[in-house]
Order: sequence, then structure tokens, then C-alpha cells
Amino acid sequence: MHKNKAPWYFLLLLILAGESVFILPFVLSRVFRPTVLEAFGLNNVELGICFTVYGIVAMLSYLFGGPLADKYPPRKSIAVALWMTALGGLVYANFPGYTILKILYGYWGFTTIFIFWAPMIKATRVWGGTASQGKAFGFLDGGRGLVGALFGVMSVFVFSLFIDIDISETTLYESKSAFKNVILICSGIVVLVGFLVWFFMKMDRKAEEEIILDKITISEIKEVLRLPSVWLLMIIILCAYVGYKITDVFSLYARDVMLYDQVQSAQIGTFLLFIRPVIGALIGVLADRTETTYWLVVSFVVTFFGSLLFATGIISNSTTALFFTSILIVATGVYAARSLYFAVMERGQIPLMLTGTAVGLISLIGYTPDIFAGPAIGFLLENSPGATGHQHVFWLLALFSLIGCIAAWYYFRLYGKK
Repeated sequence: MHKNKAPWYFLLLLILAGESVFILPFVLSRVFRPTVLEAFGLNNVELGICFTVYGIVAMLSYLFGGPLADKYPPRKSIAVALWMTALGGLVYANFPGYTILKILYGYWGFTTIFIFWAPMIKATRVWGGTASQGKAFGFLDGGRGLVGALFGVMSVFVFSLFIDIDISETTLYESKSAFKNVILICSGIVVLVGFLVWFFMKMDRKAEEEIILDKITISEIKEVLRLPSVWLLMIIILCAYVGYKITDVFSLYARDVMLYDQVQSAQIGTFLLFIRPVIGALIGVLADRTETTYWLVVSFVVTFFGSLLFATGIISNSTTALFFTSILIVATGVYAARSLYFAVMERGQIPLMLTGTAVGLISLIGYTPDIFAGPAIGFLLENSPGATGHQHVFWLLALFSLIGCIAAWYYFRLYGKK
């Protein structure tokens, strides 16, 4: 694998596209979770079911979309995925009923994963070469976090711009009207990003040919499945992704436990997004200079101890400083793991030309939290309203962090020494 086959702006476009495609299905509901529940007339379980529908479609998309990334160049598929996702935003902005909303999330499961996911991971691995995998994936995830944070800031600003009265006196109609403007503006930006990718994210033709297979065979799939690193990454990503899904509840925690209003709760969600780019950049550079697999273990240890702070119930509306400190600890662990779990593919001896196939197979198991995490979190929150439900959610995070730590440690034992 040659070092840096593509220039810096290639990675910047991947970062921009990599987060823009998930703004509508995930980032808006993370930043505006209380508003989404109210505007669509949902409870936490019903919103979780929407994510489950997304996850079911995504599972099939990972399986069949992965090998396509080894057959076709990434630019066109990424652009088309962005445009199709933005089209769904027009439906979302009209506040459809629960049934249509579930269908919409299934549609988004197809547009964001089948055409988009594996090409993005493969293109990032190509950019990183043999020496900069930590930096490539750290900057990718951190950069995506920055893009998400900027979308969050802009969304909160747009939302508050269309609220003329005190937020506590806002009616449901006014709240929906403001949120509709947020959705439409975000959809327009996603379309624009698609055009930037289409026209500017071009690779050298010779470099493109080196990473593409004419045909994916069963023997090549079996070759990927024989690698221990593939099976371990399935477990590692599954556990890390549960942690990422649980960060969705921080804005709701701010409302339910810290007693913040809608705008303050959304600001907590946005604060969380700003932590991600810092962690991604720092851990990426650090991992390349030391040992990528070691820092993957550390990230799960940090997440585990951070989750215990919330799970034990010592955080309340009278411990604001502890609340922000605990968010910082959990987010550091979760975002560090996200930045590194694909960065260790090179160390795990996964062939570059079969990256898409490997990503598809790994993701088939690794991203199953898209199916079960939403309903599980919703059930825990609805079954034990208030602070108790949130504590149960963080006990769940502690369990998965421990399992992930064990798998990451074994990966380190197998592939850690240079």
C-alpha cells in the first residue's frame, strides 16, 4: 500500500460526507431528542423502534454493500447516497405518522449504508497508507464529530431563531415550525455536500485500479472470515457502538435529571459533539506514534469507569461540575474507541483489496446495536422513569465496555507487537 495516494482535501471531503449523511437520521435526534419526541408524538420506545427498522435494513446493506466497495470507486456512490438521504429529509420535515416514520428510517438504512459505508472506510484506509492509519481514522471520526458539532450549533441557532417567545412558553405548533426549518436547511446542506464529492473527490485512475477487484468470489470471502482480527473486530465494534448509541441520551439526561429546558438540553448534545473532534485528532496522532491496539484497550477502560459514575447515581441536578466531568470521561472513551477500531485493520493483516468485503462482514455483527440498542435504551428509560432509568442505561454501558475491553486486549495480544 502506498503512502497517501490522495491529497488532504480528499480526506476533508470524506469527513464532510461521512457526517453529513447521518445528520438527518441521527444527529438531529441526538441534539433535539426531547423536541423530536414531542413533535412526532413519540415515546422513547417508539423512537427506538424507528432506529431498529434502520438497523435491520442496515444489516442487509452491510452484507451486500460491502463487496460493492471492492468493485467500484467511491466518489459516485457516496454522492448518490447523500442526495438520496437528503430526499428523505423532505418527508421528515412534514412530520409523518409513526408508520411512515418507520418506513423513512428503513429507507435511510439503505441510503446511508448500502451505497455509502464501506466505500468511505476503504477510501480512508487508502488515504492513510501503511504509516498513518491512526491519523486517517482518528481525523475521519474526529472531523466527523466537528462537522456534527457545527451542524448541532447551526441547528440550535436556527431553532432558537424561529422561537419568538420564552422557550418555556413555546407551543407544540411553534416548536414543530422551528424544527421543520432546521430539517430543511440541513437537507439542503447535505445536497450541496453531494455535489462537492461528485466533482472534487477524484482519485488517480491508476491508484483506483489498484484497489478494485473485477469480481468478488466465495473464496475471497472465506479468506476474510479465516482472519481472527475480523471476528475480534465484530465484538470490539459491537461494544464500542453500544457506547456511541448511549451518548444519544445525554440531552435527555440533562432534561430528566439535571432539569434543563429544551434549548439547554440541546446545547448539552452539541457540547458532546465538540468533544469528539478533539479526541479523534489526539488519539489518532498518539496511536500512530505508539501502539494503536494498546490505546483501543485503554479507550474501553475509560468508558467503563465513566459509565460507573452515572450508573451509581451520584450525579444529580446539584452536581453540575460532576455531570460535565462525567460526560467528558465517557465521551473520551467512546470516541477514542470509534476512532481506532477500523484503524487496527492494517495491523490485523486484512488485505487492502478486500477491505470493503471485510468491513461489510465486520459491520454485519458490529453494528447490530442499530437494531437492539434503541429499544433497549427506550425500555429501560420508560420502565423506570427519571434518574433510575438512566442509571440502568449506564449499567448496560458498563457491561458492554467490559466485554469490549476483553476483546480489545486479546486483539492487542495477537497483533500488538510490531
